[in-house]
Amino acid sequence: MASSKHNGELRRLALSVLQPGFVGTEAPDWVLRDIGDGLASVVLFSRNIVSTEQVARLTAQLRSENPELIVAIDEEAGDVTRIESATGSSRPGNFALGTVDDTELTEAVAADLGRQLHTAGVSLDYAPSADVNSNPDNPIIGVRSFGSDPDVVSRHTAAWIQGLQSSGVAACAKHFPGHGDVAVDSHHDLPAYGAGRDEIAAQALPPFRAALAAGVRAVMSGHLLVPAYDPDLPATLSRRILRDLLRGELGFDGLVVSDAIEMGAVTRRYGIDGATVKAVAAGVDAICVGGESAEEATTELLVKALAAAVAAGELPEERLAEAAGRVREFAGWSAALRASAGGAGETAGDGIGHLAARRAVRVTGAAREALPLTAAPHVVELAPLTNMAIGKETPWGVAGPLRERLPGTTSVRVREEELREEILELTSCALEPATGRPLVVVTRDAARHPWMSRAVTGLTTARPDAIVVEMGLPGAVTAAHAQIFTHGASAASGVAAADVLTGRD
Repeated sequence: MASSKHNGELRRLALSVLQPGFVGTEAPDWVLRDIGDGLASVVLFSRNIVSTEQVARLTAQLRSENPELIVAIDEEAGDVTRIESATGSSRPGNFALGTVDDTELTEAVAADLGRQLHTAGVSLDYAPSADVNSNPDNPIIGVRSFGSDPDVVSRHTAAWIQGLQSSGVAACAKHFPGHGDVAVDSHHDLPAYGAGRDEIAAQALPPFRAALAAGVRAVMSGHLLVPAYDPDLPATLSRRILRDLLRGELGFDGLVVSDAIEMGAVTRRYGIDGATVKAVAAGVDAICVGGESAEEATTELLVKALAAAVAAGELPEERLAEAAGRVREFAGWSAALRASAGGAGETAGDGIGHLAARRAVRVTGAAREALPLTAAPHVVELAPLTNMAIGKETPWGVAGPLRERLPGTTSVRVREEELREEILELTSCALEPATGRPLVVVTRDAARHPWMSRAVTGLTTARPDAIVVEMGLPGAVTAAHAQIFTHGASAASGVAAADVLTGRD
């Protein structure tokens, strides 16, 4: 009898440290049942979202089992959006805000987002990215960062957190100890950050220190190897990084959340169950899971793995209980934060979001001479493969908003494989339709994609009057060409670019 009671307690503890996702726009029975059994958190993805009103109904349904349930979302605004995944974000992302470098604007944009999330019933946002994008070839961070200068990233990280939390939604600084200087996407494999401790202290850690000073109560670990601290284990699985560095040196006493535990950086070596056990043992308090593995069987697998690890002595029960206690403490704090914001009310987002996106646009002299467009252009959008943090369904680009402003605008979207396999040819799809009309070429991180750079060179050589709109990291500025830089590919940034192209201010 005592054994079965203990097993029940272990199951509650194990459930309480998971933050699973699920499929559907209503709460599945198994999720409601698990909340009754001790599950303390869930995470929402774009598949759970139709509208703010529908999400509010969903979160109310979930909280009927536990009023303090943590409802998390991975909503950065900008390129990485869940709440507006179907339309694209009505707010610019971090890089655009860092480019403007007005902390009051950053705080206002985050507060605006916070009001929408608060209305939807969300209590924890896995944002902001506090990573310093010091490697321009970084395939996973890029415009998700406020920039490459630790001071800029630090002050905007703090402002974003203060803005979001002023609206009653808890922020989460990520991806500790800094994912900005890597060249591998951790969704697929394990990246390494090879800097020494002094460089890490100067480059990567300042934004996290600023986040703590700004009152952040959740920090997300990154799946990256940092040999200066631990040559063997990625940060999510490393006591040296989570306990010694984050808790010890930085003095953080809040909730440590893992990056999605099903990512290849940790599962390729340890499996999803092994990675979960190792993460909790190392000091993670809450395991984010379910971006891809969103079925009941995954949650059950992880519950059993945690309980079995306690029974086998691989995971001290005191550590599991400590993690559960931190989740409980955070749940109470975040519920109080939500209540303190009261009925702040949702904002449409298009006011401050559009203003911020427009302020982030930069135009070269050659482009100024070519503007505004008066005839309907042909738009060629060169589309890269994006990383898994960016929803495949999320629209981006300039052709749509341009078509609204200049009826008769035509467009084509071109991908690398279409050029490589000669499915499309730039002369026929890009140059010929633009004969006698303006040509607008839209890129997204052209400097990181040789095929895209080659295409731009070919198009601007054939059409020196072409206007290039770069919606990713700017790369090289070429004085001879007309260039516009939006510093992000959100819907707000696309609208801002279209306004500049057509002379609307």
